[in-house]
Amino acid sequence: MGDPKKAVLKLSIPMIIAMIINSLYAFIDGVWVAGLGDASLAAIGFVNPLYLIVFGVSNGIGAGATAVISRYIGSKNKKEADNAALHVILLTIIITIIFTALILIFLKPILLTMGAGPTINLGMEYGNILFLGTIFIVFSATAYGILRAEGNVIKTTYAMLFGAILNMFLDPIFIYYLDLGVAGAAIATVISMGLVSLLLLYWFKGDTYIKFSLKDFIYKSKLIKEILSVGLPAGVEFFLISVLAITLNAILMIVSGVDGVAVYTGGWRFVAIVMVIPIAIGTSVIAITGANLGAKRYENIDITHSYAIKFGTLIIVILSIAIFILAPYISYLFAYTPGSENLLGQMTDFLRITCLFYLFFPLGVVSSSVFQGLGKGLNSLIIAFIRALILQIVFSYVFAIVLNLGQTGVWYGIVLGNAIGAIIAYIWSKIYISKLSNEDEKFC
Repeated sequence: MGDPKKAVLKLSIPMIIAMIINSLYAFIDGVWVAGLGDASLAAIGFVNPLYLIVFGVSNGIGAGATAVISRYIGSKNKKEADNAALHVILLTIIITIIFTALILIFLKPILLTMGAGPTINLGMEYGNILFLGTIFIVFSATAYGILRAEGNVIKTTYAMLFGAILNMFLDPIFIYYLDLGVAGAAIATVISMGLVSLLLLYWFKGDTYIKFSLKDFIYKSKLIKEILSVGLPAGVEFFLISVLAITLNAILMIVSGVDGVAVYTGGWRFVAIVMVIPIAIGTSVIAITGANLGAKRYENIDITHSYAIKFGTLIIVILSIAIFILAPYISYLFAYTPGSENLLGQMTDFLRITCLFYLFFPLGVVSSSVFQGLGKGLNSLIIAFIRALILQIVFSYVFAIVLNLGQTGVWYGIVLGNAIGAIIAYIWSKIYISKLSNEDEKFC
């Protein structure tokens, strides 16, 4: 609620640490599974889009929780903030039931449709166990959203750190020592997320600003609509990312087979770690924007938007230079055994080309986050649709198949599609913020 630049730093830095730690779940799984060979790495790559859908919808509800609860906190209405948090828990239960049932029933036909035929058994082995833990995936994401709304990023960081470290130790035990292979990776992830969920529940019993008390629950369809107005578009954004991953896997199977999917699966897990830096900054922007909207401090929203982009871009430029130089060494993390060493050169090329992808990412994600903080989730969804389903897929197809550049064409297609989408998001958000500042409540 104070200086927006200080707010960006105060919320973003712990959130960057927390989300990098949280992204280590997938990264660590990828590194350990790479030791089983490229088929195993490709198998979890086919399951990953489904995980992204579950995580995305959960994270979307978390974003909705952050936007709605922070607005009530900004307007000093704690009772309604607590009630909104209870509505988030209600949505968590509903989402868990729906996704657990649907995915476990239709997992095999979905994977076959995605082209996972050569790795279907490994994919089923990994996916069946992972999605039995859907409740932990959903609850942790929505709980983090509630904590972010009250600015409680320290506890978020501790919880994510605990889960990532636990997963780091459990993975080799279950994968290699107990000889469970890809199933062991899934078991380690579910156990880690389950224990994190228990820790979060313990904190919510009395050590947070937001309190849960069923006797104070008053069902209001208005609160559900407010949460979903941000949550559904944000969740659909992850669905679009999943569709993008499925489509890119299909293109890669055409131009380079299992090896191409394995490179994308392993390499993108590293890319995801770098991406969480601007995503974390954007997540903080949602809370800051929502609080300032509730307090009607519209000028702070523009300051927050510009400063967050500059801050994120500065970090990304430094990291991109380092990654480009170190790419051959990073590649060894996914090509350290005889079963995967053939991926080394391809992985190095992927990591170097995607350095261009990072440079435009802060521009796009921060601009989309402003829309989410303003409760305009549909705007953010439209941006994601243009960027992922139109631009990245079209450019990847043209470069890889039409121009016959193979998997390298896919990487350049991702880069160019993201860049154009980010520029569109930035221009649109700047125009919207300008109108908001000039016409006040008309555009709230």
